[in-house]
Amino acid sequence: MLTIKLPQIFRVHQVPRIFWEDGIISGYRHPKSSALDCILSSFQMTNETVNIWTHFLPTWYFVWRFLVLSSSLDFCRDAYNWPFLVYMLLVCLYPFTSSCAHTFSTMSTHARHICYFFDYGALSLYSLGCAFTYGAYAMPDRWVNSTLHHYFVPMAAFNSFICTSLSCYSRFPELECPRLSKVLRTTAFVYPFVYDNIPLFYRLLFCFGDGCTWNDATAGYFYHLFFALLTGFLFASHLPERLAPGRFDYIGHSHQLFHICAVVGTHFQLEAVLSDVRSRQAWLSTRAPAPAFSATFGTVSLALLGNLLIIGGFTVALLRWPGGSSILQSTVPEAGRPKEQ
Repeated sequence: MLTIKLPQIFRVHQVPRIFWEDGIISGYRHPKSSALDCILSSFQMTNETVNIWTHFLPTWYFVWRFLVLSSSLDFCRDAYNWPFLVYMLLVCLYPFTSSCAHTFSTMSTHARHICYFFDYGALSLYSLGCAFTYGAYAMPDRWVNSTLHHYFVPMAAFNSFICTSLSCYSRFPELECPRLSKVLRTTAFVYPFVYDNIPLFYRLLFCFGDGCTWNDATAGYFYHLFFALLTGFLFASHLPERLAPGRFDYIGHSHQLFHICAVVGTHFQLEAVLSDVRSRQAWLSTRAPAPAFSATFGTVSLALLGNLLIIGGFTVALLRWPGGSSILQSTVPEAGRPKEQ
């Protein structure tokens, strides 16, 4: 009978320091796992298993929503729906990329950094997708055709380059200056979030009376912002494992919780945007020009290419920069090959 031997798991001091997670004591995978071991490990309980599945399963939920919507929205011929099409593609991309990053990040120290370079790039592109939909469907009535409206998406594309660059660079001082690394990475994602949501902040918090849009989307946007803020808090605080190291190694640590909050927030965002897409179409069609093919798909293509070039540049720096070897090394003597439990 065919039997499959699952990979061994290890404690924190048995793996190189670059693999350590704050407050996580056990459940680590071999830092030089094969691709097959990485895949098999997703079917055993490690400190990454829930991280993998909390983004892998939602990927297929968003793919399913995309396919269902394709039957009711004309994504090919109706230019009005093109920004929403871009958004849906990027919503499907970011959790899938994150799941792959968590799955294969223990193949080597190089692989760990490169996997998360791509993860950061996918999140940067998702932020651009949010800007596409907010600019096309969620802009406050009085801001439509304003200077901000015209430059909102191009600026978001530029922000995606800043986000990817800062977050990728944050991995280099991770061992020597962990606080700096955390600040850089947090800033990299807070900045585009704040920018993308300027129309929502104004529409939900400061816009009252005539010229303001209050519809079924409003509650969804409030829920989305709540879960987005909760996601950021969990990412920055490392709670609850910071308060009880070792208690939440497998289930309940902050990375798992912020994965769940991020997906739930994206769900509410999707439903809110979809409500605006349908309810504001007649009004927007008479006041704003239809999205141009070049402006929509040209912008996202250039952003994709630019982010890939940034990731490629940091990958080359990781492999060739003389000082880069420091982020691949461990300060503990057991860093060669972990001992089995």
